[in-house]
Amino acid sequence: MQNKVSTIILSDNMQTQKVLRMYLEEFENYEVLPEFSDYLEIYDTLLSLDKSIFVVDISNNCEIKLDFILKISKDIQNCKILVLSDNPSVDLIVRVMRAGAKEFLALPVIKTELMSALQNINEALFCVAKRDSKCKIISIFSNKGGIGKTSIASNLALELAKTTKEKVALIDLNFQLGDITTFMDLKPSFNISYMLQNLDKINDDFLLSTLEQYKQTSLYILADPPYFKQADDISPRQITRLFEILKETFSYIIVDAESSFDAKNIAALTESDLIFLVTIANLPALRNSQRCIELFDRLGFDRNKTQILLNRYMENDEVSAQDVENVMGCKIYWKIPNNYFTMMSAINKGIPVSDVNPDSNVAVSYRNLALQLADNIYRDNLIKKFTNIIN
Repeated sequence: MQNKVSTIILSDNMQTQKVLRMYLEEFENYEVLPEFSDYLEIYDTLLSLDKSIFVVDISNNCEIKLDFILKISKDIQNCKILVLSDNPSVDLIVRVMRAGAKEFLALPVIKTELMSALQNINEALFCVAKRDSKCKIISIFSNKGGIGKTSIASNLALELAKTTKEKVALIDLNFQLGDITTFMDLKPSFNISYMLQNLDKINDDFLLSTLEQYKQTSLYILADPPYFKQADDISPRQITRLFEILKETFSYIIVDAESSFDAKNIAALTESDLIFLVTIANLPALRNSQRCIELFDRLGFDRNKTQILLNRYMENDEVSAQDVENVMGCKIYWKIPNNYFTMMSAINKGIPVSDVNPDSNVAVSYRNLALQLADNIYRDNLIKKFTNIIN
């Protein structure tokens, strides 16, 4: 049986200390040590412990505490750090993670979120190997609206389901103005808000009955919440947990990510194996994409995780593909050709472009992109199959 983990709480707020201590004692796996008089005493105590957790509220004296977190993370490898703040922001979260914290939570503390964060910390502290998942999470993202992000997510998800014959989940994380159900002409019985309220009840049957199956394919769709208030009640921790559950059933998860950098969206992007940063060949869109890459760097994302997807591509456009690569400082992963009439017909009818015209350049591009993304074994087998037919 695992021994209790020694835990130190540092907070200037007595109520926060009280709530944290109450929750930790309730979880039973943690031994909360008494309050300490100064930082040096905390440091010496953590240094003497075999394994420990340091819970730090940086709502006050933020800079001093960030320096202290950095020192502990560098000097004490067997101490994992959980940071809390009553004023979270993207910049603050980036600085906290760079300082070496394992988890970040917003105040006031929500019990379920604290439990989930501590579970992740325990896995890191005791080197608990997570179950290897073959699922790929692919987020379609742009911080600029109106450049085809939802259309790409919808068509790519369907082509992946058709190509691989495996289960694909399409998740609408545009919590305020999601359009997936409109693009796919669906009226789902359930939405992501309902799913998140019932995370503890989910099994394979519940999951497949809650997501909306698209016609007779292996594509399942989870719609955005219909009311703005429901979106406000969704937490980043719930998004992370949702992905963990979906990965047990689906081979691919395609995320139509929100065009923002709020905590929920960052949680989704962090969980993603691949981020398609969607842009078009004009300077405002490219400048926005540059800013996105800069922020992803600050979040510590691997450069290979983010790939440029150029939408509405035209060979004779004033801004060429080479110009795009020069501006972005990286290669374009995929170019989806401009085909206004086919795309608008698909959108207005609520059907994929392959149903409008399967031989159109844009439909062929989506099929080829799905093939490119498919598992290497499947792709190799498919190539061998066609090679044998040709020969």
